Order: sequence, then C-alpha cells, then structure tokens
Amino acid sequence: MRVDAHQHFWRVSRGDYGWLTPEDHPAICRDFGPDDLAPLLEDAGVERTVLVQAAPTAGETAYLLGLAATAPMVAGVVGWADLAAPDASARIEEMAKADGKLLGLRPMLQDLADDAWILRPELASALDAMEEASLTFDALVKPRHLPHLAKLIEARPELPVVIDHGAKPDIAAGELEGWATHMRRLGRGTAAFCKLSGLVTEARADWRAADLRPYVDVLLEAFGASRLMWGSDWPVVNEAGGYAAWHSTADALLETCSVEERDLIFGWTAQHFYCFA
Repeated sequence: MRVDAHQHFWRVSRGDYGWLTPEDHPAICRDFGPDDLAPLLEDAGVERTVLVQAAPTAGETAYLLGLAATAPMVAGVVGWADLAAPDASARIEEMAKADGKLLGLRPMLQDLADDAWILRPELASALDAMEEASLTFDALVKPRHLPHLAKLIEARPELPVVIDHGAKPDIAAGELEGWATHMRRLGRGTAAFCKLSGLVTEARADWRAADLRPYVDVLLEAFGASRLMWGSDWPVVNEAGGYAAWHSTADALLETCSVEERDLIFGWTAQHFYCFA
C-alpha cells in the first residue's frame, strides 16, 4: 500500500493556528479536511495517511483524533502535548490509553527560542511516558537543531524518532554541505528515520527537480530506503506546486531505486515506523 506519511487538516475558525494568516499564507488560509484530500490520494494511488498536528494545543490534537475516527484514509495521528507541563507524563499516558489512533507526538521545536530545548532535564518524565506508551517522536527541526537532536537520539535509543521534512535545508539558498554532514551523521550513527517531505517549500518558488536532487540523494545515502518515508506535507505543499507536482517529482527523483526500495519509501517504512496495518 502507498502511504502519505505527513499531511494536515485544519479548521481556521478554531483559532489554533497563529502562524496561518491571509497575509503570510494566502494559498492555504482556509479550511482543509478529508473531502479535500480524498481525490488527491486517489490520483496518486495513496491509500493511507499519517495526520500530523499543526498547532501547539491539546484541543487541536483532540480535533484531529475526532477526524481520524471517521476518515478511513487516516491510519493515525501525530499530536501535540505540553512536554514541559508538571503533569505531562500523566497526560501523555491518558492520551495514549484513550485513543488507539494516537501514533506519536510532535513538539514544534522549530518555533522555540531555545534550540536545545528538547534536552532540558524537566522534559525527561514526559519522554519516559512516550517510551512507555510506545509513542513516536516527530522532530520538527531545522539544521541548527540537528546537533541537539543527535544528543537526544543517542540518550534515548528506545524512543522512535523521525526527522520531519529532511530537517528543512535551505534549498533556495543552495546550502547543502553543513546540513548534509549532520544528516549523514544522524543517518549512519543513529536509528533515526527521516521524512522525504517539505522540501519544495524550502526551495525557490520556481523550483525544478534538479534543485531537489542533491538533497534527496543525501537522504537516500544517509538513511536508506528502510528509514526514509515519503510525505506530502499537504496542504502546505499547495504553496509550492501542490500535491500532484511533489508526488510525481519524488517519483522521478527515486527512479534509480529498486522496486523494493520504492515500496519502502512510499509505504512500508511509514507502516513499520508508526506500527499500523
């Protein structure tokens, strides 16, 4: 089965999305739900998705879990919890027991002032609770976070970690080597997984496949097909060409992979990492 390992739904009127304004994001500042995504999945031959949070609120996670309960396309939800809250471990345990569709959690590290925030000692009990509940950790990071993320992964080998959007390299500026060094170290030296997603929105508005190829090649080299999973980052991808354009481009960029490797990247890796059938 083909899997989209990273997509979003949102309802603007909920008020969760402080970043989502008509001025900054005119192409996506409207509601997006399962009915909007369904025809895109059908055209791409994608059967299941992983629905990922886009706001740092417990309310949005509850909203997404509610959608997942009625949308067969959604295999599960990567939600949000306040890992720094005094009762975080109890809340995480309760969330995991209450809904089997909760696959993991994603603190929005890219938006925090402290690049090393995830290493703070007061977060240890929350991370312990995630491990005990068999929840995964989606790392929404940029290249500057990678040294700190490496320390987390090395310290917590039992916590399944996936790096979202290839850690958002600055493709538009052509910044490759520093990012590539960190990603190779993570890919070769840890058990981390990585999402082949979000790259087109880091490129120039007039991006071409050739602009993305060096970055995709690094991810393939560093993580291999068994730890690399394709995601659309829809509807954010609408700001950079749309679902079909990114899906077909990724398909073309992986043309040198074997059938087995493509099956892993476009489906089996996500199923294995997030543990759904």
